[in-house]
Amino acid sequence: MRLFLTEQMDAARLNRRRFLFFSAIFGLTSVATWFMADLLWRDGISVLEFALLTLFVILFAHIAVGFCTALVGFYVLNRGGDSSRVTATLAPGEEPPLAPTAIVMPVFNEDVSRVFEGLRVVFRSVQETKKLEHFDFFVLSDSNQPNQWIQEELAWLELCKQVGGFGKIFYRKRRQSINKKAGNIADFLRRWGKRYRYMIVLDADSIMTGRALVELVALMEKNPSAGIIQTAPRIVNGETLFARMQSFASRLYSPLFLAGLNYWQQHEGNFWGHNAIIRIQPFIDHCSLPDLPGSEPFGGRILSHDFVEAALMRKAGWAVWLAGDIEGTFEEGPPTLIDSAKRDRRWCQGNMQHAWLLTTRGFRPASRFHLLMGVMGYLSSPLWLLFMILATIHVFAGVVAPAVVAVRPENYTSIFGYIIEVPEALTLFAFTMLLLFVPKIVSVVLTAGDRGAAERFGGKHRLVASAVLETVLSTLLAPVNMVFNSKFVLFTLLGQGVNWVTQKRGVDDDGTDWREAIITHGGQTLFGVVWGATAFIMWPAFFWWLSPVLAGLVLSIPVSILLSKAALGRGARSLGVFLTPEETYPPYELKRLHQNLAECYRHLPPLKPLRGDYGLMQAVLDPYVNALHVALLRQRRPSEDAREWLAQLRERLLRDGPGKFSTKEKMALLLDAESMIWLHRELWSQPAESLAEWWRLAMRQYNVLTTAPTTALYR
Repeated sequence: MRLFLTEQMDAARLNRRRFLFFSAIFGLTSVATWFMADLLWRDGISVLEFALLTLFVILFAHIAVGFCTALVGFYVLNRGGDSSRVTATLAPGEEPPLAPTAIVMPVFNEDVSRVFEGLRVVFRSVQETKKLEHFDFFVLSDSNQPNQWIQEELAWLELCKQVGGFGKIFYRKRRQSINKKAGNIADFLRRWGKRYRYMIVLDADSIMTGRALVELVALMEKNPSAGIIQTAPRIVNGETLFARMQSFASRLYSPLFLAGLNYWQQHEGNFWGHNAIIRIQPFIDHCSLPDLPGSEPFGGRILSHDFVEAALMRKAGWAVWLAGDIEGTFEEGPPTLIDSAKRDRRWCQGNMQHAWLLTTRGFRPASRFHLLMGVMGYLSSPLWLLFMILATIHVFAGVVAPAVVAVRPENYTSIFGYIIEVPEALTLFAFTMLLLFVPKIVSVVLTAGDRGAAERFGGKHRLVASAVLETVLSTLLAPVNMVFNSKFVLFTLLGQGVNWVTQKRGVDDDGTDWREAIITHGGQTLFGVVWGATAFIMWPAFFWWLSPVLAGLVLSIPVSILLSKAALGRGARSLGVFLTPEETYPPYELKRLHQNLAECYRHLPPLKPLRGDYGLMQAVLDPYVNALHVALLRQRRPSEDAREWLAQLRERLLRDGPGKFSTKEKMALLLDAESMIWLHRELWSQPAESLAEWWRLAMRQYNVLTTAPTTALYR
């Protein structure tokens, strides 16, 4: 009875919160719409003006959602926090019994050193909590490059030997990469999911402390109705100016928005795909992803699976919580603007697919709202671009009309005053800027008002200077991202799908070169120049109103190059610009990761002719690597036709070398244990003169490596 009354009170409180939240959005949008309608309808309404008003309502409502989220977040933080959060269910110092948990890390052609050194840090951190017996670790590889595959196997073995991880750290390479990351996780759950109660998903660049992992499992045990608990990972390890700016902005502004999100969504939160804990059985039972009707890009497999899985979990009655106040959860961001755009290209198609799911039967209203916000995250860009183009046409029509058709002078004055003379225009502009920038100002004020928090950002003066510089740079980047996302949405609508490619996570000291920047941003620059020149010729006053947007487009090439420089990022750090708490007071796990990566050293570099197929060479030539690789293969008996084809391949490989082999042919041999055993035996038993020159060179290289002082991939 008490539990029933508690649930009723929780539901009533949540309804009140949502009523206030969405009423605020409606109220702000209504006021702005009234101002805009008054501006447009002074001389009647045209089709163009009606289109402008419709776009304005949609876009302003989208802005109002962010502002209201920050507003309620400020309310929550100002009153000392929200008692209605999932982390409040665990008393300080309370340690409930833990349950078997799998920590899974899907990888796809990632930097091997970063993956396994990151895993080493997580493993050691869990080990230090004295709770290691409750956790197993899985590297789930979908890598489709031979070199990458063999490096992963060797790195896994070395890691297990060094930390005593056999039986705790597992490596699995799928034969076929079906349905990308979601399919990789699904395959793991089918084979091993029954052994564990929970699963914590990490990305290849994720780091979580042992304390955070233990806390997540404890929270699941304390909240048996929870299906997913999502943490808010901090962006760390940025070297370039772009990465450091993103890390600073996320770290400074996110507490306000996270508190606001938890205020109105409560147990109907969202899932971001990583750094989260999942209750396995309901996930298996209810979160299998359906194929969408039609073909790509809108149909077929769902690319952005996380939002949909959260909606399916809620549909089944399980809670999805955001635990934004859990410390010790980290990830890395893209190092350059262009790399960020490449990632957004993949995310755009997945989020646009969610438009199919907005009316799915059984989804909760909160889940539909999450899906809608995901769609609007990309659809808002072409809508903004269309709005500004239509506004430009509207203004130009008012300037040109008196010279072309007979109109009354007072009409021209009214149109001319559309921007300059009508007080409502300035009021509306100021109102919009208020909604955009007040959350940033409030975040700075809250942080600066706490001496300890300000010190973690380098002090009050550096905090304010960094926030001002971030605002200037983000203002320049906003129109660039608007054009990027508009193009991505257009490509998606035209039916152009996207390939699954490896995300660039490391940093190149040279950054983006001029050629790549010109190819990527050249169209944006030309568009900005033409738009600006036309505006200036037609009406100089309107040009100055457009100047913030035009500046970002025209300067996109040099800005993109400058932000990609690691040297500038290190210079900014030395000056105290864009400092974050993870830099001024770095957690032990991040310090350990940096130290481990600095101490990593590799084998002697192979000769240049061997580098392209060095992994295949090791797997065939080296007895140790060959035995490891064969032991990790799942034994399958191919058909007679396949066996004949594989026999031809391996004979050709020894005779001609791998130079003319496709990646598919190399992977086929590496996947076949019989072929790998045969190749190793035949290579060492045949006379050298009968082998391809490539193999003779490989054997000389192998002899050099085996007689040189011992080296290893890791310490």
